[in-house]
Amino acid sequence: MFKTLVNALKIKDIRNKLIFTFLILIVVRIGCLIPAPGINAEAVNELLKNVLGESQNMLNQFTGGSLSKMSVFALNVTPYITSSIIMQLLTIAIPALEEMQRDGEDGRKKITAITRFLTVGLGILESIGLAIGFGRQGAFDNYNFYSVFVIVITLTAGSTLVMWLGERISESGVGNGISIILLINIVSRMPADFTSLYEMFIKDKELVNGVVAAVIIVAVVLGTAVLVVLLQSAERRIPVQYAKQVKGRKLTGGQSSYIPLKVNTSGVIPVIFASSLLSIPSIVTNLLSLETGTVLEKIMQGMNSNYWFNLDYPWASVGLLVYVLLVIFFAYFYTSITFNPMEVANNMKKGGGFIPGIRPGKPTQDYLNKVLNHVVFIGVVGLLIVALIPIFFNGMFNANVSFGGTSLIIIVGVILDTIKQLESQMLVRHYSGFLND
Repeated sequence: MFKTLVNALKIKDIRNKLIFTFLILIVVRIGCLIPAPGINAEAVNELLKNVLGESQNMLNQFTGGSLSKMSVFALNVTPYITSSIIMQLLTIAIPALEEMQRDGEDGRKKITAITRFLTVGLGILESIGLAIGFGRQGAFDNYNFYSVFVIVITLTAGSTLVMWLGERISESGVGNGISIILLINIVSRMPADFTSLYEMFIKDKELVNGVVAAVIIVAVVLGTAVLVVLLQSAERRIPVQYAKQVKGRKLTGGQSSYIPLKVNTSGVIPVIFASSLLSIPSIVTNLLSLETGTVLEKIMQGMNSNYWFNLDYPWASVGLLVYVLLVIFFAYFYTSITFNPMEVANNMKKGGGFIPGIRPGKPTQDYLNKVLNHVVFIGVVGLLIVALIPIFFNGMFNANVSFGGTSLIIIVGVILDTIKQLESQMLVRHYSGFLND
């Protein structure tokens, strides 16, 4: 990775792209520190802790802490990510959008434009919800129509500007812009998290206990990172052989290829969806102010990941079980809408391809379904292990940090994709230079 980066810096065009990307990221981080007008940031942070609980950590990951600070970039990339997921799901459900996606570059431009408008719409809705919610809880210096209007305009404009900056990185910089911004947001939270761990488990402890705690923390972080790398890079390759065909006077085909099935086919989508759904009971509990000790209050409490693996709250295991089932469901569901075995089997049959030992058509489709189910199961088990590691240490040892399995999966995925893009740009430049010579 470092070798790729060093070689990229030697090439002027790529070096300029890296510098441009770096400058854009500086602008994003500055925007995350500028407070929105008329808001008490401390009151907002306290309200988020009470209402969202553990879900606040995920939002802080995605926004780089700007939501808890209630800065002008408080919404950050969350409206764009949400609108992208919605569009991806709608593309499967609505034939017109599916046809638009298949319509080459023009179709993709139309979908991108719709995603932008949807991002602005979601930004407005989320801004209104935050402004009214925080205003009623006394987080505004002066709660009135004018202050709500200013906050809605500020937060919506901030999220739109972040989206625009991300697109500029994609066009003139390196990597996928939104992913790079999301990466830097997550990384920006890590120093504070490690400082928190240091103060909790190492500072003012006996030398032996402090050293043991430091070794355990480093081992857990590195072990999780290695597991994430293996999970992200692992794939199941299904061999495909193409029969020789006579076209005119030429004999074509006969080559072999493979279908790559990623073990973690759905990425972090299942974890995000499951966490979002389970955050609803926590919000309802705080808004309704349920009486403590009631059965309903305990059920709602069990859905909060702060209580999982905590021996003082054994009933919270029900929430953990629900979380596991939701992650498994969304993993299979999301994979089913992004990979269609019947379509793959039909395309192979039209191109004269077949899987050795498997007949074309329906048998190939059944074989792909069988392999895909096995691969998704292995992937979701790995995903659950990675996602539950930080939750386990939070419940058992109260090691509450914003970064965890979800953020590490995003970090590794974005870094690997960016490095691959750098390598491909250097390769294209090498061949261009060779041909020009």
